[in-house]
Amino acid sequence: MATDGLPEKTHREVKRFITTHDASGKPTFETGIDEKIDWERSNIGCDFFLCYSTRQFPTPLSNEEDLKGYADHLINKPPFMIPGGVVLRYVDYHPGGEPAWHRTVTLDFGVVIEGELELELENGEKRLMKKGDVAVQRGTNHCWRNPSKTVFARALYVALDASPIVINGETLGESLGVVKGN
Repeated sequence: MATDGLPEKTHREVKRFITTHDASGKPTFETGIDEKIDWERSNIGCDFFLCYSTRQFPTPLSNEEDLKGYADHLINKPPFMIPGGVVLRYVDYHPGGEPAWHRTVTLDFGVVIEGELELELENGEKRLMKKGDVAVQRGTNHCWRNPSKTVFARALYVALDASPIVINGETLGESLGVVKGN
């Protein structure tokens, strides 16, 4: 058991490898940003790893503009989504953690990497996602749940900024981290 009462994570440490160009234009690996990805624990039953982010899309790669923005995001953590940008993150879901209902004004691609996750929509519909399964999340109010009581689950998400959804004249905005039952 970890000091916080959770089982130990058995997932391997995540590293990121960023490519770039040297001064002569030859491909190389970026060495100014650590390959090890640090994680941060949340109070909603999951740990977040910011793998990469951009401030705009299309992303400017010249003059290392994207790397400068990402290096800043590693120090000054961005909100869930960066307006006009793209966010790549891993999320480790605690066993038995309480799901948090949320809606983001994003187009998200979520891939289960380890374990299983249950994706529940506001209307009660659910899907059990297993390793390798993909969710395309299009601004619906939803929650993720790790159904295991003993093992962490891990997913990889790519979040792209999107225009707000308008249904019957009502604009659906962002709602983050509402624990079910509250």
